[in-house]
Amino acid sequence: MSYLSKPSPEASAEPCVTTFDEFVRLADYSLMDTLNADPDATVDGDDHRARQVFSGHFVPVTPTPLAEPEYVAHSRTFFNELGLSDELALNEKFRQVFSGDLSAAHEPMRQVGWATGYALSIYGTEYIRNCPFGTGNGYGDGRAISVFEGIINGQRWEMQLKGGGPTPYCRGADGRAVLRSSVREFLAQDYMHALGVPTSRSLTLYVSKSETVTRPWYSQDSCSTEPDVLVDNPVAISTRVAPSFLRVGQLELFARRARNNAHPKASEELRMIVSHLIEREYQSDIDQTLGFADQLVELAKHFRQRLTSLVANWLRVGYCQGNFNSDNCAAGGFTLDYEPFGFCEIFDPWFQPWTGGGEHFAFFNQPRAAEANYYMFWKAVRPLLAEDADELEQFDQVGRGFSEAIQQQIQKMWAAKLGLTEFNPELFQELMQLMTHSDVDYTIFFRELSHIPDDVSALKKSFYGKTSQQFEDQWQAWLKSWRDLINDGNLAEISTKMKQTNPKYIWREWLIVPAYQQAMQGDYTLVKELQAVLSYPYDEQSQDVEDKYYRLRPSAFSDVGGVSHYSCSS
Repeated sequence: MSYLSKPSPEASAEPCVTTFDEFVRLADYSLMDTLNADPDATVDGDDHRARQVFSGHFVPVTPTPLAEPEYVAHSRTFFNELGLSDELALNEKFRQVFSGDLSAAHEPMRQVGWATGYALSIYGTEYIRNCPFGTGNGYGDGRAISVFEGIINGQRWEMQLKGGGPTPYCRGADGRAVLRSSVREFLAQDYMHALGVPTSRSLTLYVSKSETVTRPWYSQDSCSTEPDVLVDNPVAISTRVAPSFLRVGQLELFARRARNNAHPKASEELRMIVSHLIEREYQSDIDQTLGFADQLVELAKHFRQRLTSLVANWLRVGYCQGNFNSDNCAAGGFTLDYEPFGFCEIFDPWFQPWTGGGEHFAFFNQPRAAEANYYMFWKAVRPLLAEDADELEQFDQVGRGFSEAIQQQIQKMWAAKLGLTEFNPELFQELMQLMTHSDVDYTIFFRELSHIPDDVSALKKSFYGKTSQQFEDQWQAWLKSWRDLINDGNLAEISTKMKQTNPKYIWREWLIVPAYQQAMQGDYTLVKELQAVLSYPYDEQSQDVEDKYYRLRPSAFSDVGGVSHYSCSS
């Protein structure tokens, strides 16, 4: 998206899919029809125990249905975009399928889903130690099961159950997701789309009325770093949707197998998965008549552009992907996984919501993590160009340009947030120092700045504490320098563009917690309220909404487990 425009809500249209049978007829399975199944898999998908998977691109597997599924929410925005009737979310067979029971499916839809394996690398270092077999052959979709792939309104979409039960990659876990994390991911995907940040999408959220699992979490008002109690949680399944769920870690897995000659078809399977990526994610960007080597060069260019733009957008809205490993990096260049994640409130370059993440994946370190993931993409695809010297050099050149490309994207983003036509490094550095020392709310500061005030008193709404006279003078001096840079332009127009770049309503964890706590008691009112508010993050909303959602985090939540920080147990 342009940094100077916000996404507009999709135009309303009469739904063209109103029945389950009409939905089923949209099924079209490119992945299962063109790639290799694990030769050791069962035909019927009854494959729910942790085991090694040595080859193949996917494992056919059936999800484990929720007991007594109940509707919680669906994304009206996305349903509208797809041309699906809102009533479909309440349809009995539709609910069955998207709460894990594929017995309701019929041709051309299938009664078996699929899970995929992938490799793990952290900052460019390959890991296998969290594979229970110590080989890397047990790492993949442990509780994410794709159940549908089809073409809707000319676009291919894959629909994946999060919390759909164990797969061969479950590493001995139960394969379930709890309502708490499911509510968070469901709302976050809708919200990020409304922000104009590329993301997987939310479809539906169902919860079991009788099935629970026990998870470690935080006791009320706990200041513990790690969870300190065990909690019984309702089990839920959210459905997330994307053009594909291909990850950099998937490409890595096949590259490692090819490099190690793991089996006779290893090199062929690497080429197949990369070709499939181009077809699924880059068909409109890459000329299919080009030779394969030239397509790979184009792939490197387009993925670099998408990934650098994505991370710049993350920084723009205050998002922190707390664990941005290669397996959490979508090869299509969008936000893939929402566990763990958070949004920066008090500005801190080293903000990290996940207790296990450290500074590796802190807010301002995300460009470095992205570069490491891009390097693993480059390393995985590069062997396919071994016999094409000219294209290999072009491919390498694209890879070498990543650091400069992401710097340009980020500078362009900061200029847009500040209403400038070009990035000013001195002004930016002064601002970062002032924001770091002043305990400023990241979102409220930039939103208030978007009104183009001439006095620092107008920005105090974003300060968490009183500022000394010295700091006030420094802020006033910075504000004057900034105003001098924009005074030549049309201030009303600049203000409008800044408000389209700097959201007013941000994800604040202390406002999300009551929503999932009430949902655990069967009350989904707050979930729906948050859906409504977060669907229009750039807009001025009612006074009641502003009073509730446009305010500083209360000090009572400053060090509370599950609010200011959390583990990714879910």
